[in-house]
Amino acid sequence: MSEKMPVRYLRVAASRPLTPHMVRVTFTGDDLSVPSLGGPDQQVKLYFPREGQDVPRLPRPEGDLTSWYQAYTALPDDERPWMRSFTLRGHDPERGTVDIDFVVHGDSGPATRWARRVRPGAVLGMFGPSTEFATPFDTATPDWLLLAGDETALPAMGTLLESLPEGRRAVVLVEVGDTSEELPLPTRADVDLRWIHREDAAHGERLVAAVRAADLPSGRMGAWLAGEAGMVRSLRRHLVNDRGVPKQDIDFTGYWRRSLTQDDAPTTEDMAEAQEKLELHREER
Repeated sequence: MSEKMPVRYLRVAASRPLTPHMVRVTFTGDDLSVPSLGGPDQQVKLYFPREGQDVPRLPRPEGDLTSWYQAYTALPDDERPWMRSFTLRGHDPERGTVDIDFVVHGDSGPATRWARRVRPGAVLGMFGPSTEFATPFDTATPDWLLLAGDETALPAMGTLLESLPEGRRAVVLVEVGDTSEELPLPTRADVDLRWIHREDAAHGERLVAAVRAADLPSGRMGAWLAGEAGMVRSLRRHLVNDRGVPKQDIDFTGYWRRSLTQDDAPTTEDMAEAQEKLELHREER
């Protein structure tokens, strides 16, 4: 694998359920001992084979990122792998493995279908992690941290909490279906963890209400928000407009969109937020 082209194939070594709706898959593959795969909130793109394919068809990892992606989009529609975004949940450089957690409820998309029937030996493609497209969340500068999201944010939250030093103060609010969806989130930090149970409420409704009503610590907040895009948008607006948090102190990512997939065109709000994130990324460099 070229340093400029972080594209590789992954092979399933094992899988196990973590909750009724989350599966952890352990992968082996080329160059999985490199240190760049470690660390918190490492985002990647996974490529799932089309029907009839054992291995997803991907362009050779040659040239620059733009030309590689153009070659990917030029593949025929019925051969081009489905692409979805994920977080590396764990990395074992000695064994040469990575762990990725899959949420497997709510729809019948390609990632859910794949994870439900996954078997050892199955192959996916992976792009990333890449410093070209991400800026690490600043966990050191703010006085304290706020992490808020739904169950799709749990893998990244887990890596962030594991990275925090002893005594680092954080408030964590997570919305899940019910108690069966709660996961251990080990950390050395001083964490106030609050589980919000959705039950019959609309997705994100109770988390947004809980953040709005929360009695939060004083001092400079560093906020990390992730999950359903509309929910993340509401949380961010609340922090900026009601609590006066500077936009540059908020890291936000809409992992998925209600009634839309990554195959659907971005909305006007999606494009505006992507442009704002790009501008903030440029300012931080």
